[in-house]
Amino acid sequence: MITVNNLTLSFAGQDILNNITFNINQRDKIGLIGRNGSGKTTLFSLLTRELEPDTGLISIPKGYTIGIVKQHLVFTENTVLGEGCLGLRPDDEYSEWKVEKLLTGLGFTDEDMYRDPAEFSGGYQIRLNLVKCLAFEPDMLLLDEPTNYLDIASVRWLQNFLKTWPGELILISHDRHFMDSITNHTVAIHRKDIRKMRGSTLDMYNKIDEDEEIHEKTRLNQEKKDKKTLQFIDTYRAKANMAKLVQSRIKAMGRSETIDKLDDVQSLAFSFREADFHAKTYLKAKDLHFTYEGKEKEIIKGFSINIEKDDCVCIVGKNGIGKSTLLKLLYKALKPNAGEVTYHDATKIGFFGQTNISTLTPDYTIEEELQHTTGTGDREKVRKICGTMMFSGDLAKKKINVLSGGEKSRVLLGRILLTPSNLLMLDEPTHHLDMDSCDVLVQAIKQFKGASIIVTHNETFLHLLAKKLIVFSEKGIETFYGTYQEYLDQSKL
Repeated sequence: MITVNNLTLSFAGQDILNNITFNINQRDKIGLIGRNGSGKTTLFSLLTRELEPDTGLISIPKGYTIGIVKQHLVFTENTVLGEGCLGLRPDDEYSEWKVEKLLTGLGFTDEDMYRDPAEFSGGYQIRLNLVKCLAFEPDMLLLDEPTNYLDIASVRWLQNFLKTWPGELILISHDRHFMDSITNHTVAIHRKDIRKMRGSTLDMYNKIDEDEEIHEKTRLNQEKKDKKTLQFIDTYRAKANMAKLVQSRIKAMGRSETIDKLDDVQSLAFSFREADFHAKTYLKAKDLHFTYEGKEKEIIKGFSINIEKDDCVCIVGKNGIGKSTLLKLLYKALKPNAGEVTYHDATKIGFFGQTNISTLTPDYTIEEELQHTTGTGDREKVRKICGTMMFSGDLAKKKINVLSGGEKSRVLLGRILLTPSNLLMLDEPTHHLDMDSCDVLVQAIKQFKGASIIVTHNETFLHLLAKKLIVFSEKGIETFYGTYQEYLDQSKL
């Protein structure tokens, strides 16, 4: 059992974790939730001794090993298999078969195992990091957003692997479906404190809401009671025959515990601004073909689709197979080798791309970024959007270069919100967003009266949003007319 006792940590005078206490017991599979910046990744660093707390203790049994899957990528071997084998324990260094099994499960082919890790996309490099961690067979796994950049097949493999993991694990994920299918406990970092309970993320959120509602009712009742007591004291203070009773009330008030009003927790809250559209079809793609310059393989071959009012189309398939490329073709950020994409004259597109974070200007403040990139001089409107995206007040003056990945994603969403649209094109919009923000984004998309095209591997999104699917496979691209569950039932995934 690991014990975290009265632990406190602060950065630059700001409390991150305040006197937290909890236990990690044998066979605990914990989903760790909390808003971006609440301290989830910091807690991982404390458990692995990369950080030391200001006060408090973390007690870990002697010989107990913890493996952590990081997003930081440093490779020293010239083959994927060789790099993966670096994760094996010293007494297990010849068990290449274990590494091969893990690599195969995460989508590496036999040929891939002898390629240089540097040749692979960021998604596959993260998988290799995961393999190195799993090969060590630690007692406990710490996984920070392990599904980022994984395709659905790899997410499913990882999901099944973690379900049967014999040790303990703590998982940070924005995908509620993925987390709840694996974990048996939820730990929430909330208001710089921590709480743990058996059950799902929904159970935890409901419990937090219930406790805070009880706290507020108790506070109001106490406030009402104190007001009456003060009135009694003021009324009878000067009367000698009431002196003992007045003193008794004064002492009682002194003994009663003060119940403070809970600070408002800033939440992401928005809806997309809708541009008028009175026709049926927003976009037509006809017989699209596309090959990257210098490459032989045709990524998009003969693809056609119409995007119509109320469509919510989700694009799914393996990494590197062409999902983002197709979205860029539909957005006209790429020009097809053959075929054409046409828009209705009234179509207004809101685009969110995986690589758009690199288009942010590092030296701009958030407010300046939104003003410059959207071309609006309406400072009041920009400040309002800043507040909507949780950058109210002085936070809007933060420079882009100091923002976290989640904060930069919110800036990109802010760009879209400043300009009315009727067709959303979103490429992996949940990356770097916390679970609360993902929930808000789902609701905003569901309430949007236009159409949307979304590249995602987040199965929560797929189950809640998809009305039509564009499915990439080795055989090509097919359009499936139905929900994600209907697709799963038909394909038996």
